[in-house]
Amino acid sequence: MRRALILAWTEVLHVVRDRATLAQVLLIPFIQLLILANAATFEIRDTPLYVVDQDHTSASRGLVTRFAASGDFGIVGASPSPELANERLLSGDVTMVLTIPHDFERELVRNHAATVQLVVNAEKGMAAGIVQFYASRILTRYAEELAPEIGVGASPSIGVEAAPRRGTPQLDVRTRAWYNPTLDYRHYMVPGILVALVTLIGTLLTAQNIAREKELGTLEQLNVTPITRGQFITGKLLPFWVLGMFELAGGLALGRFVFGVPILGSPVLLFAVSAVYLIAALGIGLWISTIVETQQQAMFVTFFIMMIYLLMSGLFTPIDSMPKWVQIVAELNPVRHFVAISRAVLVKGATLREIEQPFLILAVFAAAVFTLAVRQYSKRAA
Repeated sequence: MRRALILAWTEVLHVVRDRATLAQVLLIPFIQLLILANAATFEIRDTPLYVVDQDHTSASRGLVTRFAASGDFGIVGASPSPELANERLLSGDVTMVLTIPHDFERELVRNHAATVQLVVNAEKGMAAGIVQFYASRILTRYAEELAPEIGVGASPSIGVEAAPRRGTPQLDVRTRAWYNPTLDYRHYMVPGILVALVTLIGTLLTAQNIAREKELGTLEQLNVTPITRGQFITGKLLPFWVLGMFELAGGLALGRFVFGVPILGSPVLLFAVSAVYLIAALGIGLWISTIVETQQQAMFVTFFIMMIYLLMSGLFTPIDSMPKWVQIVAELNPVRHFVAISRAVLVKGATLREIEQPFLILAVFAAAVFTLAVRQYSKRAA
C-alpha cells in the first residue's frame, strides 16, 4: 500500500504543477455546470406566435391577450389572412399559428362551446408537443374565466377538439406533482449534468494517464520497480478519485445555493455511493489507458464511450421510451444508475433501501472494471 500511496503522491504533484490540468479539474466543471444548467432545459419561453383573428370581438381579443400575457408566447404578427400566416410558418419565423374563426363569440354564448385552430411547426418533435400543451392550458383557463360572463354553471369549452355535450359522462381529474411540486427542471437536470461532467473529466484524465507515461518513456522506469499491478492501478486511480469526490461536493454545493436543488436525502449516503461509482468511472479510464498507445487514441476511445454513456443514461431522454433491447444494454451503463441514484436521493429523499438494486449493480461494475484494468496492465507489454 505504501508503494501505491507514493505513486499517488507523484500523480498529485504532476496535477498541481500542470496548471492546464489543474484548471481542467478544479475550475472547468463548475463553469460548465453554471452554463449547462441554464441551457439544458425543457421549458420553452416566448414561442413566436402568429394570430389570425377573423372574429374581432371582445372574446377573441381576450383570448389573444391571454396568449400574449402568459409569458410562454410572443405575438410576432397578426392579420385576418391564413395565407400570410402559412407563409410565416413556412419561413420559420413563427412556431405556432392561432386561428380564431368567425362566430367565435356567438358560438360561445349560444352553445357554450367554440373551436379554435392551432397549427404548430412540428419539426422539433417534442418541443411541438410542449408548445401545444402550453396553448391548451391557456385555452382551458380562459374558458373558466368566461363561465360567469356567459352565465353557465360549468366552464365553457374552447379547444381544437369536439366539445363535451350535455349528458356525456366526464371525469374530474386532479393531479399533483410529487417530489418536484414547482416543476423546476433544474432540480431534475443539475444532478444529472454534475454526474456527466465528473464522469467525462475523470475518465478522460485517467485514460490519458498511462498513455502519457508510454509516450514519455517513463512507464519503462516504473516497470523495473517492484511495484505490483494492483498497486500501480491503485496509485494511478487514487488522486483522481479524491479529485472526483471534491468536484461532486463542490458541484452539489453550487447546485444547492445557486439553483436551489433540494437535498432531501442523506448526503452521507450519496457520497458513499459516489465513492463506489468513481471507482467504476475512473477504472474505465485506466482500462482504456492500458489498451492504447498514445493520448490521442485514448481521447478518441473515451469520447466514443462517453457518447454511449450520455445518450443511454436517461439524462436527456427517458430510458422507458427506448426500445427494449436498448433498455437491456443501458443496464450496463454506470452513468444511468448513478444519475438515477443522485436524483432519487436529492429530490425524493430516497434511502439505501430504495436505491439498493442500482447500488449493487454499481458495486459489481466497479469491482469488475478495477479487476479488468489490473489484469489488462502488463509490464512486459509496456
